[in-house]
Amino acid sequence: MRHYLDHAATTPLRPESRDEWLRVASNVGNPSSIHESGQAARRELEDARERLAATLDCDPIEVVLTSGGTEAVNLALKGLWWARDPGSDSIVLPDGEHHATLDAVEWLRTREQADVRPVALDEVGRIREAAFVDALESAACATALAANNEVGTVNDVAGLAGRAASSGVPLHIDAIAAFGHVPVSFRGWRGDARAHDGLVAMSVSAHKIGGPAGTGALVVSRHARLTPLLHGGGQQRGLRAGTQDAAGAAAFAVAAELAVAEREAEAERLRGLRERMVAALRERVDGIEMLGDPHARIPGNVHLWIPGALGETLLFLLDQAQVSVSTGSACQAGVPEPSHVVMALGRDDAQARQVLRVSLGVTSTDDDVDAFVAALPAAVERARAASGPRPGVRS
Repeated sequence: MRHYLDHAATTPLRPESRDEWLRVASNVGNPSSIHESGQAARRELEDARERLAATLDCDPIEVVLTSGGTEAVNLALKGLWWARDPGSDSIVLPDGEHHATLDAVEWLRTREQADVRPVALDEVGRIREAAFVDALESAACATALAANNEVGTVNDVAGLAGRAASSGVPLHIDAIAAFGHVPVSFRGWRGDARAHDGLVAMSVSAHKIGGPAGTGALVVSRHARLTPLLHGGGQQRGLRAGTQDAAGAAAFAVAAELAVAEREAEAERLRGLRERMVAALRERVDGIEMLGDPHARIPGNVHLWIPGALGETLLFLLDQAQVSVSTGSACQAGVPEPSHVVMALGRDDAQARQVLRVSLGVTSTDDDVDAFVAALPAAVERARAASGPRPGVRS
């Protein structure tokens, strides 16, 4: 039996979401067409947009549907930078961001000469607010994670958004890892920001909460100044051209409603599984340590540093034991490199290669936890033997 503990990479498609996709997809019609079939598709689309908006605490017109989280992040960052005021060329970029953000900003730096202002994290992965505030001065835009996708630490988004508003800087929040797992409120986080500053954009993705892969959204304030990535039809306020996916939007809406409705109860359940897992591992694996904030974190996230054992070796051995985990973001899968997030916490290159990310979700059970706890000690022993002795680690 396979034990899937990599929900941060992607989650199983909820049956309700799949059924909704099939229902809407069975009806032909382009939402932009004016005949009855097209208008029926538009009604499905706009109903889904309204339902999504309710889960995100924003206005329906602010929900711009995308092909996923990566497109949403790229639209936000490139769109905000291209629409900047003359003379403002800096992007505020905290360490430890997802590669969708890092690579989009790097593209702007190398291709369009954007100036990048890095912001350090503290030892548990939280954005250092004082450094964030200093970097905001005269910046074109800023970005930040609501919750770190690797170590699970949750940031004070309302505080960051307020600081950005006070500095007159538009802010994008990557809420892809947070949505459905911790409280997310675009309206609440935005507060009383003025028209073009503070929180103006927020990215989310369906497949992180039981919806279909290839579907996401960027919440864009109706007052934001954003240059589109795509042109050719003027759909979605001219911010994202192209035929809109009514079936994907409907399936996303169902998954979002379920995730939000179940969030508090599910968070309590997952915290219980996490705490039991970590307690058992500390008894069985010498030197193991959980990274990230022990309190303000995604409920199902367990990020482990296991000294003397390469994460990629552990991943292989656990896979042989029918346990699926990861060493970090799936967007970097297959690339054996140290975790940039772990290094942003102040760990060195060797330590950043000795980590595992275990992520629990709606299908996770006691049996899954027990299987991982049973398989890890032997995997660590073999991985440490393959790596040779490590200073400070008992054999």
